Amino acid sequence: MRITTLEDLEKAGERGNRSLYPSKTKIMVGMATCGLAAGAQKVYDTLLAEIDKRELDVSLSQVGCIGWCCREPLVDVLVPGKPRITYGEVTAQKVPAILEALARGELAKELAIGRLDEDENILESTKRSYLASGIGATNTVPLYKELGLFKNQLRIVLRNCGFIDPKNIDEYIARGGYLALHKVLNSLSPDQVIEEVTQSGLRGRGGAGFPTGLKWKLTRQARGDVKYVICNADEGDPGAYMDRSVLEGDPHSVIEGMIIGAYTIGAAEGYIYVRAEYPLAVEMLTTAIQQAQEYGFLGENIFGSGMGFRIHISKGAGAFVCGEETALMASIEDRIGEPRPRPPYPAQEGLWGKPTNINNVETWANVPVIIARGGDWYSQTGTETSKGTKVFSLVGNVENNSLIEVPMGISLREIIYEAGGGIPDGRDFKAIQTGGPSGGCIPKELIDLPVDYEQLTQAGTIMGSGGMIVMDDRTCMVDIARYFLTFLKAESCGKCIPCRSGIKRMHKILCDITEGSGREGDVELLGELAVAVKGGSLCGLGQTAPNPILTTIRYFRDEFEAHIRDKRCPAGVCKELIEYSIDSEKCTGCGRCIRVCPMEAITGEKKEPHQLNPEQCIKCGACYEVCKFDAIVRR
Repeated sequence: MRITTLEDLEKAGERGNRSLYPSKTKIMVGMATCGLAAGAQKVYDTLLAEIDKRELDVSLSQVGCIGWCCREPLVDVLVPGKPRITYGEVTAQKVPAILEALARGELAKELAIGRLDEDENILESTKRSYLASGIGATNTVPLYKELGLFKNQLRIVLRNCGFIDPKNIDEYIARGGYLALHKVLNSLSPDQVIEEVTQSGLRGRGGAGFPTGLKWKLTRQARGDVKYVICNADEGDPGAYMDRSVLEGDPHSVIEGMIIGAYTIGAAEGYIYVRAEYPLAVEMLTTAIQQAQEYGFLGENIFGSGMGFRIHISKGAGAFVCGEETALMASIEDRIGEPRPRPPYPAQEGLWGKPTNINNVETWANVPVIIARGGDWYSQTGTETSKGTKVFSLVGNVENNSLIEVPMGISLREIIYEAGGGIPDGRDFKAIQTGGPSGGCIPKELIDLPVDYEQLTQAGTIMGSGGMIVMDDRTCMVDIARYFLTFLKAESCGKCIPCRSGIKRMHKILCDITEGSGREGDVELLGELAVAVKGGSLCGLGQTAPNPILTTIRYFRDEFEAHIRDKRCPAGVCKELIEYSIDSEKCTGCGRCIRVCPMEAITGEKKEPHQLNPEQCIKCGACYEVCKFDAIVRR
């Protein structure tokens, strides 16, 4: 069905509303990668079978990730006139309890973890209550906004993730989808679109933070009849999954943003460069593009405007360096993914030598909201130089490993202790690494640092695409620097000498230090090499690769000195610098250490002090972890 008028769009939205808010009970299962990894497919299949077996008049659908990844699989139940209830850590065995409670008109209280009394449509600035008139909300399940994870969130990019079926275009339209595109093609000139985007203060969310409006303006002004737009979905940071979640949960938001961008700069073709390791994201994109073509949002004469635009999917082979825009374009052209010198910039000579605009997934997903609500509205959120919100994947030593979207300027403390729920097991916070493997490590002394582009840069790190790794007091910062350099060494394309040789040399020095072979002067040499690599590398990989080293030296120099001078790892992580023994006065002879030792290095009779043979010990730390009497000594 081709949509050509606003009336057609409204009719599709009505169908979507009937699907989103049916007159009967609806059950939704989070089926993004994080949910599937936790067993969501089995939960969905069990629900399907049980609903059929019990002959229940219930609608069952699939949604994306709402961000509560640590509580997956998630199942939402929406009974007409009642709050939307979220059940966490659902298994196939727990499905009958949910359905039985539902049949009685009750909650499966032991599984319920959150509720929503209303649903906000941020594009249209409206709210829809789930509650029937005269029916009060239940207080037995906390509201989402009362939970630390969601307390400070403002979901602009993630507005639909976890709420709509990503394969149902009508549900996207029901929440304001493609209204911004209709507005642009019927009432805004390209210059007016650029003005709105510029006014919003939106900066590229892929890491560099270049002003989006200025990038669009430069590409529009470039000479040439053929131009391209590209969505960079090459998300290569370890532990980062922001782009994947958007593509899996709300692919049409990216497609709509790209069409608006194409109209603005004058492009007729676009590419989404996505990692082949994201098969579900590719599937959702493929389906969404087909649906957009059927509805007339892609193809010729979109909304009767005369504009034509098509999107192609290009799957990357997993090279980290292809996140750099010139290497990405080389890969699309079926060439080796290597960066090239700039200028010329892609806005002048990009894909196949034509002017090209590249933005990442999160940037494109912001565009429809900015057009719908206005640049002034968007600019009210954030800081003076960093407007809007940012999506972060919060992982590591934190209670809530999750995906969050928060206003720019929020402090690290709020992210770690409110959204993140703090450090597990009562441990102390030590550092947080932002910006992926080439980001820097921020110490606990800067926990109140506001998160925006400039503040992070001053602290020695970067925003990057949005990865955040939290570390507790058991982390060795020298080993962390070595770990990230190991990754970057392997991912360097090797084209330029500073990156190829410099990272390799820095990595070797770090390995020596962690293995007990560090020498006086190594820290100073690392600093000199870092500056040379940073200043002489061709692309962003080499230019930012020294950040883990520079920040760990800057904030944790004492740990480097302990490794080099004292041949000691304060955190007890570097195996070559630690040794284990048993304190005979504290040992009760319980035998727990004997049972977990993989090398049979511990011996002793029951209720008698045990002995540890250092020659057999592989320093795995298993005995240290299980001992309840502090009898295992680690030096």
